[in-house]
Amino acid sequence: MLVHQYAYFALSSNQVSAAEITARLLIDPDEVVTRGSRHVEPVRPASHSWKIVCRKPGLTVEEQIASIVDRLFAYAPMIGDVATELDRIDGMPGAATMQVVRVFEHPAPKAEELSRPVDVPAEPLEQPSLLGWRLNARTLTFLQLTHAELDVDEYGY
Repeated sequence: MLVHQYAYFALSSNQVSAAEITARLLIDPDEVVTRGSRHVEPVRPASHSWKIVCRKPGLTVEEQIASIVDRLFAYAPMIGDVATELDRIDGMPGAATMQVVRVFEHPAPKAEELSRPVDVPAEPLEQPSLLGWRLNARTLTFLQLTHAELDVDEYGY
């Protein structure tokens, strides 16, 4: 099984742009999303987002999240203050999110594998095990300080 995954921390708002979030935090994001930049009706994306992202392949979810937390931990209380302000401005909670996206795929068989006898095992995949993960205490503290939700999306193909 092949696993493709990435993680990001986002501050999102229906009212406050990513540029305004950057100005408040004085931290440049890796990626930004502009509300309604793709579609006006219905509005897509539905909100502005400021993101710190880890897309480095081969890392476990824990390592990807740790990369993000290491970059932002010193700013966690300030990020939490901005998240609280965004929640108030938008009138709902959920401005801060630690997002994990994982895609599980069966690799396409190679021509030689298609002709392989059934009783001959296939070669093992050259990918470290990326299944299973956990959150350490430092990450949980970061999520608490930033008032972040954890959202995990997993897709199988």
